[in-house]
Amino acid sequence: MKFDRLEFIARAATALTDAEGLRAGSASVVDNLLRLFGGKFAFLARLRRDGDIADIIASSGLGVADYRRLESRISKSSLWKMLHLAAPFAIDSLGEDTVLNFLSFGTGAVSLVAVPVIFRGKSVGLLAVGFPDRRDMSESETIKLLIPVATVLAQAMRVERVVAEESRKITDENTQLKQELRLKYDFRHLVGTSSVIRHIRDQADQVARSNAAVLIRGEGGTGKELIASAIHFNSFRSKRPFIRINCSARSESQVERELFGEDGHKKGAFEQADGGTLVLDEIGDLSLNTQARLLRAVRDREIDVPGAADSIRVNVRLITSSCKDIEDLIANGRFRDDLFYSLNMFTIFLPPLRERKSDILLLAEYFLEKYESVYQKRIRRISTPAIDMLTAYHFPGNVRELENVIERAVIVCDSNVIHGHHLPPTLQTAENSGTETNVSLTTAVEAFECDLIKDTLKSTRGNVAKAAKMLDSTERIIGYKIRKYNIDPHRFRK
Repeated sequence: MKFDRLEFIARAATALTDAEGLRAGSASVVDNLLRLFGGKFAFLARLRRDGDIADIIASSGLGVADYRRLESRISKSSLWKMLHLAAPFAIDSLGEDTVLNFLSFGTGAVSLVAVPVIFRGKSVGLLAVGFPDRRDMSESETIKLLIPVATVLAQAMRVERVVAEESRKITDENTQLKQELRLKYDFRHLVGTSSVIRHIRDQADQVARSNAAVLIRGEGGTGKELIASAIHFNSFRSKRPFIRINCSARSESQVERELFGEDGHKKGAFEQADGGTLVLDEIGDLSLNTQARLLRAVRDREIDVPGAADSIRVNVRLITSSCKDIEDLIANGRFRDDLFYSLNMFTIFLPPLRERKSDILLLAEYFLEKYESVYQKRIRRISTPAIDMLTAYHFPGNVRELENVIERAVIVCDSNVIHGHHLPPTLQTAENSGTETNVSLTTAVEAFECDLIKDTLKSTRGNVAKAAKMLDSTERIIGYKIRKYNIDPHRFRK
């Protein structure tokens, strides 16, 4: 029998390229081998990466029982020895082989020819064909044809292994990222010990375990985005998409395209978030037309995409936020009351930072630790005068402004302690820093002296004698300064 070797190899390569996966492509190659050789059976085996075990990738001419026996016995056969020697191998009397004789009884094959599948000098599998009593091709000619086919199969195995490895890496990275996000947004990371923060933690924890729509209300910078993220990553939908859309400072058409998409173009946020959570920030800025479309999506769980023939079903958990007084918007006809009631299934109110003064120091220390790491600095603490300035300030920008203040302080800090002069000018009031609009040298020196004494007393836990020693002064002089600046050493003994 005459073979066009190049044509046969080209067919094998095409079969592997066109098939969906290594097993399907290999099955086509093995079937063609069997037909062209007029053999009784053929198979491709691969060495598993997890041990000296065979994995039958594809076979032809074998019954179910013989296939299972082959998979379990091949690693104990002479073929497996050939695999490790990386050399072609033949069995002339298959029926006399104590391990593989079942192949002869089950298929009628008398002999077998096998070649190793080699990649980078190492055997990764073998390709074998079983023949009847009479062969039209010699053993050497058979091997010459099988070797290039095995080479094509080796490349296909390599590609599959690379793809599988990349897929595994992506899966591992996604799993790790989701775990990091879950830890990052753990409810315990909602910093604060005030009663209102404890209540908010309890509320968020309760609603996270449901599919209820959540409305988060509060001034800008109070942490609405953090609460929304914490609810999602602690919910049953945490492994599904998490999409956030800001509805403010955008035209009606822009918001609608982002939410509902366009047929034939990029999917909208509702479709992207299907099965997961969609966060809509600042819903008070939505137009009435957009509110009507949003209401249908919330009530009917369907969206209409411009240009699409049919409505699209969506399964989305909706979290919304607003810093505006929505009741006032309703009263003025700028917000639909029916939409408000649909979104207001569960409401969480976030208070401004000025109403939770007891949390300012905890938040400041949290942000200090964060930006120490970012800017590779070692800052031990925040000085007492600087703490007084932080707690006295009203923080119109709330937690976000406090974070910016601490980040700036870390950047400009030239020692291991953040002092009052490291804080921005907005916190430098006459009451807190001892400065005035037209500051004199005497006033500035006194302000610095007062700051330094307070900071030292904090280090010595109110011990005036130790503070005087640290400042290279006398207890009498420091005592005089304490009385002059009306400093109470007892407050530092806690």
